[in-house]
Amino acid sequence: MEVPRLDHTLNSPTSPCEEVIKNLSLEAIQLCDRDGNKSQDSGIAEMEELPVPHNIKISNITCDSFKISWEMDSKSKDRITHYFIDLNKKENKNSNKFKHKDVPTKLVAKAVPLPMTVRGHWFLSPRTEYTVAVQTASKQVDGDYVVSEWSEIIEFCTADYSKVHLTQLLEKAEVIAGRMLKFSVFYRNQHKEYFDYIREHHGNAMQPSVKDNSGSHGSPISGKLEGIFFSCSTEFNTGKPPQDSPYGRYRFEIAAEKLYNPNTNLYFGDFYCMYTAYHYVILVIAPVGSPGDEFCKLRLPQLNSKDNKFLTCTEEDGVLVYHHAQDVILEVIYTDPVDLSLGTVAEITGHQLMSLSTANAKKDPSCKTCNISVGR
Repeated sequence: MEVPRLDHTLNSPTSPCEEVIKNLSLEAIQLCDRDGNKSQDSGIAEMEELPVPHNIKISNITCDSFKISWEMDSKSKDRITHYFIDLNKKENKNSNKFKHKDVPTKLVAKAVPLPMTVRGHWFLSPRTEYTVAVQTASKQVDGDYVVSEWSEIIEFCTADYSKVHLTQLLEKAEVIAGRMLKFSVFYRNQHKEYFDYIREHHGNAMQPSVKDNSGSHGSPISGKLEGIFFSCSTEFNTGKPPQDSPYGRYRFEIAAEKLYNPNTNLYFGDFYCMYTAYHYVILVIAPVGSPGDEFCKLRLPQLNSKDNKFLTCTEEDGVLVYHHAQDVILEVIYTDPVDLSLGTVAEITGHQLMSLSTANAKKDPSCKTCNISVGR
C-alpha cells in the first residue's frame, strides 16, 4: 500500500531542533498529551466520542520503519481525518531532553487504510526499543481537532541493518579503500595471560567469542556473531605487520592461507569511524558450511574473494597470493576455533597504543563518509 505522508515529526530524538521548530505549524503544535491534558491556548476542541484504537499490532519492522494497525469500533469511524501517533524511545519515555520542552512528541498522519507504514531515519534508530500509543482525531472546519482517548501503550524494538543497508555501507567503504598491498600473515595481539589461559584451559585452541557492540549501531553482527578478531594491515615501507598494537604485547601470527582460502567465504560486516580521520572495515571469514557461514549468509553481503576492494585471495603459479586495502583499517573476524600450533606467539618490540583500541567503540553518527540515510 502507499506510504502515508507524516505531516510533522515532533520532538524526534535525532532531528535538528531548529528545523523542527521552523517547520511546525499551529496545527501540529495543538495536540494533547497521553492523558488528554491540553494547555489553555490549545486548538483541540472538547473531546467528543471518537473510536479509541485498541488491539494495536506492529509488523514488518525494519531498522527505520514499521507497519502499525489497530481495531476500532465502527461508531463515528467515518469522522476520523487524522491519526496522532505518540512514539518514544523506551529509555526516555518518562523524560523529555529536547531543549524546546513545549514541543510534543507526536507524529500527525492523515487517516489512511490500515496497516499504515511509519518510516523515517530521523526519528527511528536500529536496534532500539520504542513505546507507541495512538489517538484518532477529527479536524474541524475552524482548524480545531476533536480527539479520542489514547490507546494502550505497547512496546517494540526496531531491527538490525538488512543486506540492502549493509550493501549501501559497503559501497561507501569501497570509495575510500585505496590501493591494494600484498600481505602474507594474519595476526592477533593479546596479553601474555590470554595465551597462557588458552593453553591451559582450551587445549591450545583460541575460541570464538561474541562480538562486542563497536561500530554501527545497526550492524547485525554486534552482540550476535561469534568469532576471533585478526588484523592483516602491513607497514607501507616494510610490507610486514606494524610493531605497535592497542591490544597487547604478545602476537599470534598465522600464515594467511591457513584462515583464508578457497574453502572459506568472505563477508562484509561493517564500516565505521570513531571521530577520527581513519576508517575501519569489518570483514568476516567463515569456513564453508560452518555455523558462522550460515549466520553470515542470511545477514551479510558476500564478497568475491578474488575480486573485491578490501581483502583478496588469488592464485598465481599455483600459489595463493593475498592483498589488503591500504586506506582503511581492516578488522577480520574468523568464525571457527584456531589452534596456536598453526602459528607462532612472540612478543612485539613496539608500544601498546591503547588509544587505537576499538573495543565497544561508538560510531561517529555525523561522519558523511561512513553513514547512510537510515538510523546510525
